[in-house]
Amino acid sequence: QVQLVESGGGLVQAGDSLRFSCAASARTFSRYTKGWFRQAPGKEREFVAAITTSASYGYYADSVKGRFTISRDNAKNTVYLQMNNLKPEDTAVYFCASTSYTGGTSTLAVLPYNYWGRGTQVTVSS
Repeated sequence: QVQLVESGGGLVQAGDSLRFSCAASARTFSRYTKGWFRQAPGKEREFVAAITTSASYGYYADSVKGRFTISRDNAKNTVYLQMNNLKPEDTAVYFCASTSYTGGTSTLAVLPYNYWGRGTQVTVSS
């Protein structure tokens, strides 16, 4: 199983920015669809963003559109999530996920992600 390690979380104030990185231990990661999910206390895990293997396009949850940007560097086996204008409601544990499956934009949020990172905490204060 490939190992996914997230980094970039922390404590910030509303309006600040953070950049997450998710590094994989295997080169096969570069060919996988990548996604970011988050889970806030008392809530179910929710989809945040995903990017295709070709990095042709990203797909975002409505709650983060215009603020978050997903990207990838296949040479470094790394996927990124740039988060701008953070809001208190963004507070959650963020997870990097990956799957060998792919699909069109409308399917990226529901692909069977089967590789998960440990999660990284983001806390956004008012």
